[in-house]
Amino acid sequence: MTEAGPRRRALDALTVGGYRTGAFAARLLPGVAADALVTPFGLSANFASPEKRSMMMRHLRRVDPELGTLGLRRMVQQAFDSYTRYYIESFRLPSLSAKEVSDGFRTEGYDDYVLPALEQGNGVIIALPHLGGWEWAGRWLADRGHPVTAVVEKIEPPELFDWFAELRSELGMTVVPLGGGAGRAVLAALKRNDIVCLLSDRDIQRTGVEVEFFGERTTLPAGPAALGLRTGAPILPTAVYFTGRRRPSHFGLVRPPIDLTRSGSMRDDVARVTQQLAHELEVLIRRDPSQWHLFQPNWPSDPGY
Repeated sequence: MTEAGPRRRALDALTVGGYRTGAFAARLLPGVAADALVTPFGLSANFASPEKRSMMMRHLRRVDPELGTLGLRRMVQQAFDSYTRYYIESFRLPSLSAKEVSDGFRTEGYDDYVLPALEQGNGVIIALPHLGGWEWAGRWLADRGHPVTAVVEKIEPPELFDWFAELRSELGMTVVPLGGGAGRAVLAALKRNDIVCLLSDRDIQRTGVEVEFFGERTTLPAGPAALGLRTGAPILPTAVYFTGRRRPSHFGLVRPPIDLTRSGSMRDDVARVTQQLAHELEVLIRRDPSQWHLFQPNWPSDPGY
């Protein structure tokens, strides 16, 4: 028997324990003290992650090719800061009251698009980029009595995924792991008239639809389009932005529903709807690319894709 197994288990336990300790500490800290950790932790993450820094620079150049060197470096650091804030807030969210969550959130498009969509009874698909603090919106929706189902990427070790699933359950969300069985779970959620949250700007399984995204060909997941066309559930492009330290400190923007009118074969319609969604995601990301948390390769030309 080699030492790899015990060593791997020890590292996994250390990783999970680190997240648990961080979450416990974040919940104990006053909000102002927790906010003060964003900048130093963001700087540390930037300097410790040269590959992620380089990848983020590539992505931001796609969003804004006119960014100068200093502006690009500043925006990359802001992205690391934003990602750090996302984690700190996620750790703290279960300990916040419904009033604190509500006071920290304002929306545009919720009354116009989400509520009418729920009245149709087919569920709602919230299609999001990896941007800002979407889990704040998930807690806000759950506090209003809306069942929320979120499909999330599996992460290693499995114990860490289970811990994050438990954390999101504390926020009132049902977590579905991406992979086999996710489709059935999401169909059941839409049948219950749930709000289903799908992160849609990264084709993790590399089985999606080819689209043009920020001027370059890549693939995006076909799930949102296929589910919307199959069930009649409206697809609402949505993003949740950090807006500063003062309340409300978050802004949820819901865009009009994607056109799901059938015009050809199912395959062609899925391709058309996914391309429309790609354009909507561009609009949402361009509104504040410094909050885009996409540190992984996402286009075939990216190293390591």
